[in-house]
Amino acid sequence: MAAGRKAFLEAVSKASPVVLEPIVDLEVTVPADNMGDITGDLSSRRGRVSSTDSMPGGMISIIGQVPLAEMDDYQSRLKSMTGGEGSYTLEFSAYDPAPGDVQKKLSGVFQHAEED
Repeated sequence: MAAGRKAFLEAVSKASPVVLEPIVDLEVTVPADNMGDITGDLSSRRGRVSSTDSMPGGMISIIGQVPLAEMDDYQSRLKSMTGGEGSYTLEFSAYDPAPGDVQKKLSGVFQHAEED
């Protein structure tokens, strides 16, 4: 078992793997007054806004993509930014390579596992 583990870790380190992370399509509906706060928050979560559309009642729809890993606390954050008036939907889109810092962090986990 130990030999198999060591062989697996050696093969992975030599293969130069790329870790993929799930990306989701996001649609956020908020009062128009909150648009700047929402787009700024999405940018801080590595999100990309692709469009905005005005809706009846002073609301606006913000459409974009964001890594799923960045959406853990989004419901509570959206509620606090909009006073409970915002809503959002998520739908899986694709897998993209994780950023370099995440890749390095994970490779450090593999190196640490080799030493154990």
